[in-house]
Amino acid sequence: MEEAVRARGSAREAVEDITPAQLRNYIDGLLESSGIVPGVLTLLSVRAVGNDVDTSEVERRAAGVQLIYEGLQLTRTLAHDEPWNAESPHTESNIAVLAADVMVSRGFSLLARTEAADTAVQTVKSFGRDQTDGQDDHALETDVFELAIVAGTTAAGRSRPVGTRQYAEQLTTSVSNHESETTLPDDTEEVLGKLSRRRPSHVDEPTSYTTDP
Repeated sequence: MEEAVRARGSAREAVEDITPAQLRNYIDGLLESSGIVPGVLTLLSVRAVGNDVDTSEVERRAAGVQLIYEGLQLTRTLAHDEPWNAESPHTESNIAVLAADVMVSRGFSLLARTEAADTAVQTVKSFGRDQTDGQDDHALETDVFELAIVAGTTAAGRSRPVGTRQYAEQLTTSVSNHESETTLPDDTEEVLGKLSRRRPSHVDEPTSYTTDP
């Protein structure tokens, strides 16, 4: 899938200047093998709107979303597994903690001057609350998918689509129930296009969107 290649490549390119080399190689290894759904969703959100957008700007946003997700996902894994209880002298977990922090920070820097900046901040704040309160593990995916849609559609000069949160929740369920948690539903771009054309309503009504099982 072209979008997956672009999203992964832009995320890896965004960390090329990280030092020391051991940390950079660790992050690059994570990005090379990770699921790339957030970055792909960002790119599809742009394409669904149908506007001509600067390619480098779009890929920067996709990289920013992907890096924030990778960093928070790694933090979640470390919090659950507590590898420092089994390691001595904790070298691997220390590098992992630093890598998580670096990826989130770099992701923020890529989105800092975009319309998605506030959503990125809320994503990290929600993650902190969810981890503290022991909320559903998939809350992170919903927040990041929402961030991806906002980052993509606003790159094309559109406002945040109506129903973004509800669709992000449905995507989370669809992706988490898929055999491989690296694939978005086939109709994702079509649904995103419909969302971008909806007009705001004074009454928030629950909306169901068709997605592949």
